[in-house]
Amino acid sequence: MSDEQVIADLHSRWVFGWERGEGDAPFDFRRTFDEFYDFDSPDVRLYDDFDPEQRVATTAVAYGAIWEPAFRKMISARHAVDDGPHVVVGGELAASTLAFVARITMPDARTDMRTTTSLVWHRTPKGWRIVREHNSSKELPTGALDGMRARTRT
Repeated sequence: MSDEQVIADLHSRWVFGWERGEGDAPFDFRRTFDEFYDFDSPDVRLYDDFDPEQRVATTAVAYGAIWEPAFRKMISARHAVDDGPHVVVGGELAASTLAFVARITMPDARTDMRTTTSLVWHRTPKGWRIVREHNSSKELPTGALDGMRARTRT
C-alpha cells in the first residue's frame, strides 16, 4: 500500500473515531486516537473552530482535554464523508484534506454541520501521526442531514 493510500485510510478512519452512540462507554481521547496523533512530538498544533473558546492545543493530550467533556455529554455524533480524502506525501511529512458532515445530538440540542479538515502527518517509528490539524465548520440548517448515510470509499 502506498503512503498516499495509508494516509487516506487513516484520515477516513479518524473521522469515524469521533462517532458516538447512545450508551457508548465514556469518550476517552487517548484510547480512541492513540494510533492517529503524535502524543510525543513538541511540534503539535491542533485547532478546530467548533471549539467555542477557539483554543490551539500544543499537545495531543491538551487537545483531548478540549473535547472529552463535550463528547462525554453527547447522546450521539454521526458522521459521513462528503469529499476526500485528498493526500499529498513528501518525504517525512504528508498532508490530507477531507470534508465531512456530522449530526451532533446533545441532551438539549441537535446540530447539523459540514466540516473541512486539514491534517499534517509526520512519519514516526510508530507510523504516520498527526502533528497539525485545522478544522473549519459551518452549521447547517436544522434537519439538513435527515436521512444521512456514510459514503463508502471506492
